[in-house]
Amino acid sequence: MKYNQLAKDIITNVGGQENVNSVVHCITRLRFKLKDESKANTDVLKNMDGVVTVMKSGGQYQVVIGNHVSDVYKAVLAEGGFEAAKPVDEDGGEKGSLFNRFIDLISGIFTPILGVLAASGMIKGFNALFVALGWLDNTGGTYQILNAIGDGLFYFLPIILGYTAMKKFGGTPFLGMVIAMALVYPALEGIPNAGDPLYTLFTGTMFESPVYIEFFGIPVILMTYSMSVIPIIISAFFAAKLEKFFARVIPSVVRMFLVPMFTLLIIIPLTFIIIGPIATWASQLLGQATIWVYDLSPVIAGTFLGGFWLVFVMFGLHWGLVPIALNNFTSQGYDPILALIFVHSFALAGAILAVWLKSSNQKTKTLSAPAFISAIFGVTEPGMYGIALPLKRPFIFTLITSALGGAMLGVFGTTGYEMGGLGVFQLPSFISPEGIDMGIIGAIIAAAVGMVLAFVLTYFFGGIRKVEGTASQEEASQKVAGANHPEQNVNNEVIVSPFNGQVRKLEEIGDTAFKSGALGKGVAVEPSEGKLYAPVSGTVSALFPSNHAIGITSDEGAEILIHIGMDTVQLNGKYFTTHTAQGSRVERGQLLIEFDVNGIEEAGFVLTTPVVVTNHDQFEISAINEQEVKSQDLLIELRAK
Repeated sequence: MKYNQLAKDIITNVGGQENVNSVVHCITRLRFKLKDESKANTDVLKNMDGVVTVMKSGGQYQVVIGNHVSDVYKAVLAEGGFEAAKPVDEDGGEKGSLFNRFIDLISGIFTPILGVLAASGMIKGFNALFVALGWLDNTGGTYQILNAIGDGLFYFLPIILGYTAMKKFGGTPFLGMVIAMALVYPALEGIPNAGDPLYTLFTGTMFESPVYIEFFGIPVILMTYSMSVIPIIISAFFAAKLEKFFARVIPSVVRMFLVPMFTLLIIIPLTFIIIGPIATWASQLLGQATIWVYDLSPVIAGTFLGGFWLVFVMFGLHWGLVPIALNNFTSQGYDPILALIFVHSFALAGAILAVWLKSSNQKTKTLSAPAFISAIFGVTEPGMYGIALPLKRPFIFTLITSALGGAMLGVFGTTGYEMGGLGVFQLPSFISPEGIDMGIIGAIIAAAVGMVLAFVLTYFFGGIRKVEGTASQEEASQKVAGANHPEQNVNNEVIVSPFNGQVRKLEEIGDTAFKSGALGKGVAVEPSEGKLYAPVSGTVSALFPSNHAIGITSDEGAEILIHIGMDTVQLNGKYFTTHTAQGSRVERGQLLIEFDVNGIEEAGFVLTTPVVVTNHDQFEISAINEQEVKSQDLLIELRAK
């Protein structure tokens, strides 16, 4: 077979046949579940001919191949003696480790709202900046309206988290929202200010709590749940379990209204009586513990967090810190954790700028310009995966200078008072309620030092020209593309939108391989309707059995990959129906796949869909800006080189 040697090399470098619990594949990558990931030679795999990159996510060791992954998969099965689409070892840990499941849980709950969280925090930060500069009066109407815009999400954060948490736990999202609405119900929140308590529980302890109301004689400890994080997540977890139980035991004829009714009648009182108070106390203890660690040595904390933040991002570990930071904002009123990592994007920008100026490789220069700009604004993945990591030394220098920057932020006492944006947009969040102080000034100094030092180290000691033969992510993609589709005659092409929906930039999506452009150039679309129409006339060159992804070779030679959602291969075809077959002729506008938008989202999957050209090296690509599109609207223009 054509890919026998590649398959042998992959099996060897994932730790051998005995280290593989199971292997499956999706439209672009082999997905291994390994017994011990430390036995895998990740660096060797990344530099291997025929491999685009390696990713670790959700307990899976993913070897990204490209469009011809199905052929490589067959060779891997043959060489390894594995059974197709079945785990080799039934005890192979299908759910992954507890830690991986925790990270997946946190990312699933918070990823959908990070953009609007950052936006709200930025508005609050700029509002504080305008007051500090004397441009606004904090009693005026302009300030009050801007503050409502920025503060509204944070005040009602439990309602938003009720939706995303219930979706992640497999329950009905609107039930989670109703639970949260009860927790922030104004009449209940106002009771402690309306009169004296009936009595006090836990007198003389740190949990001393006045009791103002009872529920059927049971004392209810009223807490302030607006802006809280942990109580609603725990409540949603138990609510999802309750809902599934009632859905099994209640007759279908009355299930529609009795299931939510009984779920709410049980979980909301239970939350007020038990879950809420315990979770709130835990939140307060967690916040005090992180502040205590910070107070022990802000410099050491800054060095550690600043130096390892990009490493945390690579492995998804940063998700474990995001809810802690949010909890600190709500329980303490400030958070130093996210402040201490402020310098990392500027350090990376400095390293990329040095590569940009020093490199004589035109492709590297082309990648560096947008990556530099992205890093300044806090988007680090393009520069990290496309430039710094492949060249190695720039990445190391970025970590070193980020650590130094974190230490400086610790010295200056830089602290965040809002959930701010990324990069330069995070600066306003460092303005204290008293106005501009050394915290924000120190942040500016640390960012400048980190950027300049990373530039100098990379420019003079980065060994850039010595490693210019090392393939970047884009070059690796082109190398694999060449093996998958030899150079052919191509012509100008117009690709129309396969969906009704909202266009997004490719680098904004969550999947690193697509985000970095390693699997092709193009855009992403968030479908508003569960129908995929052919974006060109041509032939179906790839159709995965689970129907979540399709490849089309157009009549003009463009090779187009459409991957419906992120990680939707795990649905095993549920919610997807295809109306075509591999090798079939299709015409532009023809319905190819139908999918259940609500079902996929309620199963916890993001539907943002990459639409990429895999043989992009043969075209100059112009993609439309972010906007609403309808099926058959212009999406991408290709000009043959």
